[in-house]
Amino acid sequence: MDTVYEDAELDRQIARLATALLSRLDELAETMAEWIQGEVTAYVDSELVPYADLREDCRAQLRSILPTLCGPEAADISYARHSGRQRAALGVPLAKVMEAYRVGGRFIWEALVAEAQNTRLLGSEALVRAASRIWLILDDFTDAMAGAYRDAVAERIVAQEHERSALVAALLEARITEHETLWEAAEILRISHRGPFVVVAAEVPEVGRRAFPDMEVRLRSVGMSSAWRLLADLQVGIVVLPESGRMDQLVAALTVHAEHRVGVSPRYSRLDGTREALRFAKFAILGTAAGTKVTLFDSSPLAVTAASTPEVMARIVNSTLGPLDTTPAADREVLLDTLEAWRDCGGSTERAAKQLFVHPNTVRQRLRRIAELTGCTLTAPRDVARLCLALEAVRQQAL
Repeated sequence: MDTVYEDAELDRQIARLATALLSRLDELAETMAEWIQGEVTAYVDSELVPYADLREDCRAQLRSILPTLCGPEAADISYARHSGRQRAALGVPLAKVMEAYRVGGRFIWEALVAEAQNTRLLGSEALVRAASRIWLILDDFTDAMAGAYRDAVAERIVAQEHERSALVAALLEARITEHETLWEAAEILRISHRGPFVVVAAEVPEVGRRAFPDMEVRLRSVGMSSAWRLLADLQVGIVVLPESGRMDQLVAALTVHAEHRVGVSPRYSRLDGTREALRFAKFAILGTAAGTKVTLFDSSPLAVTAASTPEVMARIVNSTLGPLDTTPAADREVLLDTLEAWRDCGGSTERAAKQLFVHPNTVRQRLRRIAELTGCTLTAPRDVARLCLALEAVRQQAL
């Protein structure tokens, strides 16, 4: 019973002190704002945190915190949440806001101690009790502010990413064409409005899962800006290539992290060419050879052409290489392998023979056989182009 009485008496002493401080609310708020302005460098700013707003914040904090010293009720932290969201919206760094709150907390404690000494309203035991209570309140207040700040930042990031994704979609669908609008889109996407650009199209592991979760950050670390959008079957990125040599760096980054096929469009100079570039990137995916992760449209024109027009290529294969079907399947495959080696070796019979581990005369005999069956002359550019295109289509069909 004595302990309960003593606790009640200590609470009455603290309540009298809190009431005395509340009677000086405006004066304390002014001094508290001056402390924060003096100790937190560059916190008070005419555009971000005007001094008048800071003073009002201090007044609101004192009005929320001091009455709680009078009893066991929890502090009203609604203003702390409001303040945290407001500071986040204005772009004030959280570290600065936290520092301001620490200075404010120290001011409130020192104001309480000074008032206790001047008025003798608090004994030593009551002061210890008040200290414990006020620091818990200040912790709750600061945590509420910081939590609201982080929530606001997270919401803003999500909103910005949705906006960026929608803009990428608009570019991919050619819904943005005017120069001024393209420039504004580039600003929001945080990419240059000047090329060269390329479109990267990557097959996704499954619907709703990105092929390159962190590729924007990875490319930014090596000086390339990009903006990405997740589609049902592809993750598509618009990448800025600031230097001509950066294509190799881009391909290297994509290759390291690619799980499925990736196509890269030719370079283009204006953002309104994004829709066409996406078509080329998709064709590059279709032309990806076995064992290859990343295919550049410009580096594999035969493969891309063969893959992008399957109906047409079926007719070309039938009309060009169809006569080889009259030979046994094993012989047909040997002839195709020989034609492929000869093509890959730049038309050199000797190099093709080394690649196939046969005598050069064997390669010549097989090539003559191909010419006899197909009616194509291997010294005529048109016939060679037709044979190479048909061969590429056959290899694509086998993948």
